[in-house]
Amino acid sequence: MKLTKVDWPILIVSSLFDTNNDGGSRMRELEEALVSEQNCSVIRAYCYEDAANIVHSRADLGVVVIDWDISAEQNQPCGSPEELLKEIRKRNKIIPVCLLTDRVTQDSVSTDLLGMLDELLWKHADTVDFLSGRIETLLLEYITRINPSFFSQLVLYAEAYKYAWHTPGHMGGEGFLKSPAGIGMYKFFGENVFRADLSISVPELGSLLDHSGVVGDAEDNSAKAFGADITFYVLNGTSNANQIIWRSQAVRDDIAVVDRNCHKSLNYSMVITDIYPVYMQPRRNHLGIIGPCRLTEFSRDTIRKNIKNSSIIPEKKKTAVPVMSALTNSTYDGLCYNVATIKEQLEKNVKNMHFDEAWYAYAKFHPIYKDHFGMAETSHEHHPPIFCSQSTHKLLTAFSQSSMLHVKHGSAETIDKMEMNESYMMHGSTSPQYSMIASLDVATKIMQDSGEVLLADCIHDAVVLRQKIARMAKEMEEKGDWFFSMWQPEQVEFEHTFVPFTQVPTQYLSSRQEAWVLSAENNWHGFDDIEDNFVMLDPIKLTITTPGLNIDGSYQQTGIPAMIVTDYLIRHGIVCEKTDYYSFLLLNSIGTTKAKQGTLLTALMKFKECYDANTPMAEVFPDLVKQYPNVYGEIGLREHCDAIHGYYKDAHLLKKMHDAFEIIPNQVMKPSDAYQEVVKRNVEYVTLKELHNRVAAVMLVPYPPGIPILMGGEVMDSAAQPILDYLTARESFENRFPGYESDIHGVERFEKGGKKYFKTLCVKA
Repeated sequence: MKLTKVDWPILIVSSLFDTNNDGGSRMRELEEALVSEQNCSVIRAYCYEDAANIVHSRADLGVVVIDWDISAEQNQPCGSPEELLKEIRKRNKIIPVCLLTDRVTQDSVSTDLLGMLDELLWKHADTVDFLSGRIETLLLEYITRINPSFFSQLVLYAEAYKYAWHTPGHMGGEGFLKSPAGIGMYKFFGENVFRADLSISVPELGSLLDHSGVVGDAEDNSAKAFGADITFYVLNGTSNANQIIWRSQAVRDDIAVVDRNCHKSLNYSMVITDIYPVYMQPRRNHLGIIGPCRLTEFSRDTIRKNIKNSSIIPEKKKTAVPVMSALTNSTYDGLCYNVATIKEQLEKNVKNMHFDEAWYAYAKFHPIYKDHFGMAETSHEHHPPIFCSQSTHKLLTAFSQSSMLHVKHGSAETIDKMEMNESYMMHGSTSPQYSMIASLDVATKIMQDSGEVLLADCIHDAVVLRQKIARMAKEMEEKGDWFFSMWQPEQVEFEHTFVPFTQVPTQYLSSRQEAWVLSAENNWHGFDDIEDNFVMLDPIKLTITTPGLNIDGSYQQTGIPAMIVTDYLIRHGIVCEKTDYYSFLLLNSIGTTKAKQGTLLTALMKFKECYDANTPMAEVFPDLVKQYPNVYGEIGLREHCDAIHGYYKDAHLLKKMHDAFEIIPNQVMKPSDAYQEVVKRNVEYVTLKELHNRVAAVMLVPYPPGIPILMGGEVMDSAAQPILDYLTARESFENRFPGYESDIHGVERFEKGGKKYFKTLCVKA
């Protein structure tokens, strides 16, 4: 389907459409001329306020035509043309806006107002044909400006209907039309998807492998938009971007300083580069929420001490400067580091800095995140080269797996783009998906055109939801009842005094960074030794907590494990991002709607009703009861929650998790050496009972919390006993509560004698 003028409707704002006078007749004639003669579509708005609502909710408008002569009486309390224009320009700086006026009122149009307009159209002096023609001309000019460079060229090529004699083999979708299954797929996705699926043989679209032509132009534009010196489009996700970065800077036997809270793709980066890792240890609070690494972890003394104490780094290497630091920003629970502080600490301690910002690509586009993202221009100017990997598909608008790799030159060292491209080509396909490239190009343009206002809306809506849940929890508590809570400040300093979070103006919370910066003085977060101005909570990452734990980590008499709540939400069409033991994470992205928020609150209230009534499990979780009738068939939801909560309490499961993640096991070989043993098949599966003093061949990553508990090459000796205790408790839990098998990367399960057991790959003894 080809987009035409009809797909970009013209909004006409006038109160005269239904009046029986000359003005009404003229407005109807203008509408008719635009539709019949210019083949455009028209949307009516009868007052400025209605128009503002339409502008707020629709991004597909092509031109806005405003009748200056809506009277104050007719329009109350709908605002003014000035207010409408400000709202339009706040949301779209380039859409054509025309003011319909006449010679009598021209003098009353202020200079500021004229600066926001594209044209003044004379309502009565010009003919209707002329007016409609001018509006259509503005529409056509706007349509040509909407699309960014690569996407524009892709559209032009796809619409040229050329006879292709190159890959892909379906030839613009024709191959799909030769079988029923293919026709089904063709009709589902539509013709444009297939016509835009092209080969690298198309010279008009440039080359992703050497970053030339319109592809290179698009990447350069993204670099400018995101604050980078160099940007690469990466089509196999941020996991691949991480490996490109490391492969471009690290070689065998280099040393890297790595956040133990890192994504597993960074652990694989250690494997492919064959480096020696030393780890920065993140903190955890009593809820089990992962906090930031301590600031001292970035100091020269700590880094040198960790290298000196390494059991695998040769003595002759222990004076080397680490080639890379890797830090997760933001953390999985939305904690964002002050990058200026990190730069200051790491300036001379590492050769390169890497921020894994997979869930944080939007930070550049709103001032609330100032200084807290890798590409930020901070007051601390001296730093080594900085690399950021961002999943543009996660919380912006690119297609899945479409990511960006950003590079900022060091203050004294420049990254050579073509040298780095050798690593890029090692990991990039010679058959890139052009629709993914286009989605990165368009995602950039969206943020350039509307990024700040989109994020302002997103943050505002997140704050509204936060305050709503907090008020509901407070109201329930005052009645001796319970509800869910938010992990967020209970009080915020506002006008020089601490004010309850629910009473702070929403606009203040939505725009002021200081409201979200963690401090030891206001310890709502549970990190007792947090440093000043070091970390902020991202307001759009919503951690909802469930009853069961006190702030000091002690268990309440009754509790509701979070996984039961999120399983219930899934059954009602609400999918959460991450579930921990007594908390779960939701992401309020730019695509989140108010309807989603309403549905969430309704579902949480319905869960509460089921819990309070002890509704039979057969009604709440029929599939689970059907699969395990002897375990869950005769109990209600509250009894089920009490049983799992009781297990957590009796088994000290959260303490065991906390203790397990507080240690870094002893290393006996590099992660890459452990992987070599896997390739050589010099490994064997080992049960938990046999795991003592064995060397892990692969990483073990339990969910929750989703970070490595044991790395390949680390030994399960007596120092690592807390890890074994935690895994044993998880194994026991799964046998006690079938159907709640959570993902543990690196663990295989097997049954013996009616019980489930864990096993993992270890290097052969």
